[in-house]
Parts: sequence; structure tokens; C-alpha cells
Amino acid sequence: MSFPLDSLGRVPSESDMAPLQAKWGWIVALGVVYVVAGLIALMSVVTATVVSVLIVGVMMIVVGVAEIINAVQLKSWGKFLLWALLGVLYVVAGFVTFQNPFLAAAVLTLMLGAALVVSGVMRMALGFSMKKETQWVWVVLSGLITLALGILILLRWPVSGLYILGLFLAIDLLVAGSSWISLGLGLHRHRDVTLTANQPPSGTAPAN
Repeated sequence: MSFPLDSLGRVPSESDMAPLQAKWGWIVALGVVYVVAGLIALMSVVTATVVSVLIVGVMMIVVGVAEIINAVQLKSWGKFLLWALLGVLYVVAGFVTFQNPFLAAAVLTLMLGAALVVSGVMRMALGFSMKKETQWVWVVLSGLITLALGILILLRWPVSGLYILGLFLAIDLLVAGSSWISLGLGLHRHRDVTLTANQPPSGTAPAN
């Protein structure tokens, strides 16, 4: 298993990896929790959709409060009104999300579908514009898949609002959990290899 480079582009040394290697079990356990949560979300995508919408609502309220606090610190009256209004809108939208999570899910799903359509079209256009590159076909193919996914979501809207966000949350949890488990097991194997390499050969007397 290869490990990521640090901020300076260097491969982490053994001393840098030691703390992570010692906690490989906790990393695997975290991955298992993510996978279990993802499986639970898959079994009830509607509930997972509500949970994901409520998380968005909490984030909007937090951002709105932060915007209002930032507005209070501004000395310019015009900027104060702009920032304060923006913060109030975020807070109100967050509370509306709590009042009607299914309506919020439908709106978010509509925005997601539209974003996927736009992203898919732009990616396909980018791929066709780089035909001289060897990988342009894969760029176009990924754009086509994104476009098809967005169109499918929009065609099923507003019914898709009941399950799309929950399905995406479940997939994200499963992918993240699998990544953590893979990382933890890779650290464990790397530690075993390091310990084996550092052990003296059998039958060799230690140097005086």
C-alpha cells in the first residue's frame, strides 16, 4: 500500500507513520462504523434523506449566525445590512428545513439534478475540446454519465427527493468506511513488515 505525500511532496518517514500504525485498530473500527451506518442508510433511504437535510439545516443556521456576528463587527452601515440580511436568510432557511424536511429535500434534489446536468454538459464539452489528448474519451464518458444521472433525477422529481439524498449519503458512508478500513489494514501490514525487517536473523548473536 502506498502512502500519500506530505505537504512538501515527501513520502512520510517511519517516525511520521508510527503514531498512525499504533492506532490502526481504531482506524479500522471507524471504517466499520461508517460502513454499518451506510448499510443502515441504504435500508431506509427516506430516513437517511431526512437526516441529511437536517444536517444541511444545522449547517445553514450555523453559517447564518456566523454571518450575523460578522455583520455586527462591520462599521459600514451598507455592508452591515447586506451581511445581516444574508445571515438572517440562512437562519430562516435552516429553520424552514426543520419545519418541512421533505420540501427541503425536494428543493435540494432539484438543485442537485440541475447541477449534475450542467456539470455533465460542461465536462463533455471539455472532453470534445481536448481531442488531441489521449484520455479525452474518458472525460466525455464521465460527463455523459453525470448528465444521464442528472436527467434521471430530474425526470423522477419530485419523487426522487424522497430517496436521492439518502442514497448519496449511504454511498458516501460506504465509500468512506471502506477507505478507512483499507487504510487501517494497510498500516497494520506495513507495521508488521517493518517489525519483521528490523528483527535480527535467527541464530545471529548480537554484536558486542
